[in-house]
Amino acid sequence: MTLEEVPVQQNNSIEKARRTGEALQEALESAQANDCLTIGVYESAKVMNVDPDSVAFCVLAMDEEFECDIALQIHFTLIQAFCFDNDISIVRVSDAQRLAELLGDKAGQLEDAHCVLITNPTDGSWEDPALEKLHVFCSESRSCHEWVPEVTLPAR
Repeated sequence: MTLEEVPVQQNNSIEKARRTGEALQEALESAQANDCLTIGVYESAKVMNVDPDSVAFCVLAMDEEFECDIALQIHFTLIQAFCFDNDISIVRVSDAQRLAELLGDKAGQLEDAHCVLITNPTDGSWEDPALEKLHVFCSESRSCHEWVPEVTLPAR
């Protein structure tokens, strides 16, 4: 690798991160419009326990306020293990407030937006190209041993 190649690779990774964040936003908005979202750690655990085949994608959100919340960390560990066991793509976002805003809570009162599941509709009629992009991103990340990649949601 030459020094001339380094900035190009950094620009490519920045662009890829931006596109992935946009794809996540699009997938969440599309899932919400199709009533295919489950919001909350406990609600997500219920869905995963009752019908794991209905789960298409998982988003975990952590911010500085909850980094020391041991119970939440335990739930995250269990959700991650479940996703790995059931081949469910999973990403982490570092801005739970931004995720809550994206999900429609402008006041930031979505208290449990730490886990969001995108589920498949029962009739199977919904397919989303943004969700496919996210699956490819997660697959590529796993091949680089990054099991729960972090995605940055675009700013408003």
